[in-house]
Amino acid sequence: MTTKSAAAAARATVYGYPRQGRNRELKKAVEGYWKGRVTADALRATAAELRRTNWLRLADAGIDEVPTGDFSYYDHVLDTTVMVGAIPERHRSAVTRDALDGYFAMARGTQEVAPLEMTKWFDTNYHYLVPELGPDTAFTADSAKQVGELKEALALGLTARPVLVGPVTYLLLAKPAPGVPADFDPLTLLDRLLPVYAEVLADLRAAGAEWVQLDEPALVQDRTPAELNAAERAYRDLGGLADRPKLLVASYFDRLGDALPMLAKAPVDGLALDFTGAAAANLDTLASVGGLPGKRLVAGVVNGRNVWVNDLAASLSTLGTLLGLADRVDVSASCSLLHVPLDTAAERDIEPQILRWLAFAEQKTAEVVTLARGLARGTDAIAADLAANRADLASRAHSPITRDQAVRARASAVTGADGRRSQSYSERAAAQRAHLRLPLLPTTTVGSFPQTGQLRAARADLRAGRIDTAGYEERIRAEIQEVISFQEKTGIDVLVHGEPERNDMVQYFAEQLTGYLATRHGWVQSYGTRYVRPPILAGDISRPEPMTVRWTTYAQSLTSRPVKGMLTGPVTMLAWSFVRDDQPLADTARQVALALRDEVNDLEAAGTSVIQVDEPALRETLPLRGADRAGYLDWATEAFRLTTSGVRPQTQIHTHMCYAEFGDIVQAIDDLDADVISLEAARSHMQVARELAAHGYPREAGPGVYDIHSPRVPSTDEAAELLRTGLRAIPAERLWVNPDCGLKTRAWPETRASLEHLVAAARTVRDEMSRS
Repeated sequence: MTTKSAAAAARATVYGYPRQGRNRELKKAVEGYWKGRVTADALRATAAELRRTNWLRLADAGIDEVPTGDFSYYDHVLDTTVMVGAIPERHRSAVTRDALDGYFAMARGTQEVAPLEMTKWFDTNYHYLVPELGPDTAFTADSAKQVGELKEALALGLTARPVLVGPVTYLLLAKPAPGVPADFDPLTLLDRLLPVYAEVLADLRAAGAEWVQLDEPALVQDRTPAELNAAERAYRDLGGLADRPKLLVASYFDRLGDALPMLAKAPVDGLALDFTGAAAANLDTLASVGGLPGKRLVAGVVNGRNVWVNDLAASLSTLGTLLGLADRVDVSASCSLLHVPLDTAAERDIEPQILRWLAFAEQKTAEVVTLARGLARGTDAIAADLAANRADLASRAHSPITRDQAVRARASAVTGADGRRSQSYSERAAAQRAHLRLPLLPTTTVGSFPQTGQLRAARADLRAGRIDTAGYEERIRAEIQEVISFQEKTGIDVLVHGEPERNDMVQYFAEQLTGYLATRHGWVQSYGTRYVRPPILAGDISRPEPMTVRWTTYAQSLTSRPVKGMLTGPVTMLAWSFVRDDQPLADTARQVALALRDEVNDLEAAGTSVIQVDEPALRETLPLRGADRAGYLDWATEAFRLTTSGVRPQTQIHTHMCYAEFGDIVQAIDDLDADVISLEAARSHMQVARELAAHGYPREAGPGVYDIHSPRVPSTDEAAELLRTGLRAIPAERLWVNPDCGLKTRAWPETRASLEHLVAAARTVRDEMSRS
């Protein structure tokens, strides 16, 4: 095909779309089902209507080929586990009794069985359920979901392309099942898994699929020759099948590197590649291997992970270069649009001038369609769109919102000494022990307590004017009193105020800092039915006034026990926002760190002796390629230390991390120089405690003994056993006892019981130690 004919054939597509609905209908239906208020049939009907609405919206916008299979009740990796029959033994009876209840048992657990481990999907804030595999795993195909959703789309008269997690990525994301040796490599199961994928592909072809997309984002990470050879074998075998649809292998989030030449030569029919950010390097690599002659290329030129409008002229230039490298070039976003909110039109509180800078899923879809039209028909066909886009880009570049000279001058004046505590850790630890006088194995929580319906209603009433500020604050004071009273009665040693005034751990601070924009309806799925509204970091950052001192001081006035001040760290403030892309992340992190440093110092001046600065996103934001990591960790750890290093030795600095793989950043955790770190550990059976011990981590740590992302109430014995496991890695004088994460998503009954068991477990193990 000539370059001209390839351009004329260009079509628009996307890899996936937000699942929740305009009013989070899916969240409400699923949670209603869990509570027994929504029947299974009603839940399925809601899901079917959301899928139908999404497909028709995409088609009406001009998308030529809609994705199917990207919808999920909870998580698409869990859906893949069901598709290949890799159900853990402990969940099989639940799945056999009721497929839907069994599915949610794997996701959330029950009082009888623990759920699958949950961790971050590459370097995003989306969480997936980790497959558990072992040498005895037997895969069996179950394509009902994938076939059913394809048929739904085809029945609407649409051209549809099923999207599946690829077999190599599925195995690379998996972990050894409980009881399986830790050195078991799930990738050794590839030859057992491929026939199951072959069966699913045949089923989809029989149901009418012309193309099937297999997502292999794990290949953008550093991979060993053995792993690349396994991927090559997988696509040689799948590509060689006689009974299959056309195969489109997709990658995203970064550059493919050595995997790209291998995939280019594989007997598949097309590749879908990311060409945004660091993944722009895919263009040169693709050119160096001679392109994709005779194959389809889906070019991800619209950033699917951020909310800034696309530079249409630059994307058209990239697409023009790609035309000579493939038989056919189609246009897409760089990844699923799952990672951005649905529609900017719902944001009526953002100034129209600024709203023009933003593109959510609907606007990104329109950008994809515009670019495909421009590629197929020439720039004259989209001249008005190009002119409007140039104006939007110029408006943002020259806006005074984006630059504050005072902030920039302060950041430029930072020296290395500003990021160092005045005394060594051992000196600080002695001062803190004398000041705080805590028992062995001190107990605490990570920060938030349940956000009740009454609290959410109070915030809604305040926004709607049904109550005034005084009435709202009285409700907050009452909640803090209840939280403090409960913790004192339960016997927790270091208390928290429970954060009843906070809607979200990032959004709460963003709304009080200059340079941030807050959305009203910008919901994005974090995991399951947990949706967040990431703020938009649009300009230079400063703190006009204290943000947390008032409520922390009030809580401390109610008790003689220490109450932690609770802040979100600078890296997480970036990672869980849609961050500006017009300056280096390191510069933005330093600005945020200086604003938070002011808050830390004010908390200490108000009498707060323990201050927690959460950084759950430190591992999440770690670049996918090893060559990029040292630079990132340098500025990330510097930003944390800049936030926390201005306090006296007796002030104890805590940090918190959760639901990520920590083993490869233990040195960075050490470099933070926090006095105490709490980490998720319950689902991973204290893996992180062993990793800290192997590193020789010298400070105090609290690996969690209560999995807060499950409704299960752990027994005292269960928590005590996890604590004993932690003690095999971390000495008692440096071990804390705490949940995995904050408690805002839990209900009060399970929270009360679980924390009572946690405290009882700590006392049990203390008694055992004193007797021994």
